[in-house]
Amino acid sequence: QVHLVELGGGLVQRGGSLTLSCAPSGSVFSINSMGWYRHTPGKQRDLVAGIVRDSDTYFADSVKGRFTISRDNARNVTYLQMNNLQPEDTAVYYCNAALKLSLSDRPERYWGQGTQVTVSS
Repeated sequence: QVHLVELGGGLVQRGGSLTLSCAPSGSVFSINSMGWYRHTPGKQRDLVAGIVRDSDTYFADSVKGRFTISRDNARNVTYLQMNNLQPEDTAVYYCNAALKLSLSDRPERYWGQGTQVTVSS
């Protein structure tokens, strides 16, 4: 069973940077799209950034100019570079991907296990 593996969360001070990575745990045929969501207690899980292929990207207004998303297609890894982090960015970050496990499969959505990002003031 393939799942998504996230790395890179942690504790950082205001204004600091972190890079999150997300990759399938096993072999996949293709990754159609990848997104990063975040969740804080009492709020819904919100889309922060997304990437389709290599050039179609989306960023929530709250992170524009501070976060970037990129893909290493050779390694099937997607990165979320987070700069100038603020306390309000504190959340559990989840990656979500539409994966095709083989040529004949339809794309299906998978979630990572979540990684905690904490920004201290």
